[in-house]
Amino acid sequence: MRLFKGLFVFISQDRAGQMFQSPAIAEQIEERPDQEVLLFRIERELYAIPSSSVREVARFRPWTPVPGAPAVLPGIISQRGMILPIVELRALLGLEQHDLTRAARLVVVVHNEIGMALLAEAVLDLIMLPAVAVEAVPSALDPARSRFLRGVARHDDQPLGLLDLDELIAGLREKS
Repeated sequence: MRLFKGLFVFISQDRAGQMFQSPAIAEQIEERPDQEVLLFRIERELYAIPSSSVREVARFRPWTPVPGAPAVLPGIISQRGMILPIVELRALLGLEQHDLTRAARLVVVVHNEIGMALLAEAVLDLIMLPAVAVEAVPSALDPARSRFLRGVARHDDQPLGLLDLDELIAGLREKS
């Protein structure tokens, strides 16, 4: 946590008071290190997941449909010897669905020993997200959508939703 202690030297007393309203909040932020995340787009919205859970980003290809499966799990693919369910994040997040373009990608994720392929309209970048940039999910967001977010941040002046993979898996189990 030396980075944070060094950073405090450069923050004016006034700015530090705005950033940390109480010692408890400062402690929570100090405990969370900067995190490398994979940025991707769904509709016109930016989302991110921890890069530590990403195994691979693959080109979009048709999947094998699963009869009777919910819209959030439309099919399966075989990727490097693993059978993975396709997760249609647009359906899970309640976003409008339309035809995918050539920029669409399958983000292969393994989280708590559960593998899946998240369908993204485009994968944009791998960035370091400072812990101080992550804020709580605004209470004004739709609860059906906000439950899948761990926090929000800004990237290039655009809002960025940090997906909570534990909650995403729980939501998939509810829908299947």
